[in-house]
Amino acid sequence: MGKRKLNQRPFAISLSEHPQTFNAIIKGKRDLNTAIALKIEKALDLEEGTLVMLQAFYEIKKEKQKNNNLRKLDISGIRKNLFWDTDISSIDWDRQYKAVIRRVFERGNFSEKRQVTQFYGVPKVRSVIGISTTRSSIKNNI
Repeated sequence: MGKRKLNQRPFAISLSEHPQTFNAIIKGKRDLNTAIALKIEKALDLEEGTLVMLQAFYEIKKEKQKNNNLRKLDISGIRKNLFWDTDISSIDWDRQYKAVIRRVFERGNFSEKRQVTQFYGVPKVRSVIGISTTRSSIKNNI
């Protein structure tokens, strides 16, 4: 809308939509339904289905973020002093997996190593700590 220099309220009214509804869609508080998407596409001379596809990609992204937020390492069995230089509650366990695995395998005890291996999986742990042998080798190291 910015590129076309359209004001949100008059544009919503021109589509016979409530400006509040349109505002909620723009702010991501409400999903874009097919009926409104078709109206917008027609008004902006966009290819039919463009906005519906964008909405689908947006919903996929939201779902992935929701799933990532649910995936947390249970840190109750990990000593906080392993991560003395950071706030353990602010660690992004998926993005910072290499640092977490290295730290636990350098300084952690058997239980902590096992917990991290269960969370990340043997192949990921093996790739980070550089063990290129079998699954049993990792089990022997933890």
